[in-house]
Amino acid sequence: MELFISTASAHADDKSYVRNNMYAFNRNHFPEELRSRYQEVNVFLKDADGHIYGGLVGEICWNWLEIHYLYVDEQLRHGGYGTKLLDEAERIAREKKCDFSKLDTLSFQALDFYKKQGYETYGVIPNAGGFEHYYLKKDLS
Repeated sequence: MELFISTASAHADDKSYVRNNMYAFNRNHFPEELRSRYQEVNVFLKDADGHIYGGLVGEICWNWLEIHYLYVDEQLRHGGYGTKLLDEAERIAREKKCDFSKLDTLSFQALDFYKKQGYETYGVIPNAGGFEHYYLKKDLS
């Protein structure tokens, strides 16, 4: 069998193959009681007509909440909506017995916001596109 490296646009099935097999591999290394603890966490900011103004996209993975994206439309920032989205995701994570939450942000994004929410920096990569790339964690227990 001859194999080759492809950089063509990935199909959804290709990405699912990699993601699902990596998840299965990792799952085999975690204690039995954590193996089935995975779910998406999606919290959205919408009006009564269903128009979206922001949201939080993440996942519960074993004993933590991982936040991939948190966004609030610019005209609504500083109105407490980011805090409400984060609080709801953390509430879900606590309900699912998560020990901590983790995320990353760039220096021009929301570092101060996350620090006000109780997140602590555990790593920094300098010169990530000319900015600092911060990794943050918050204990939930």
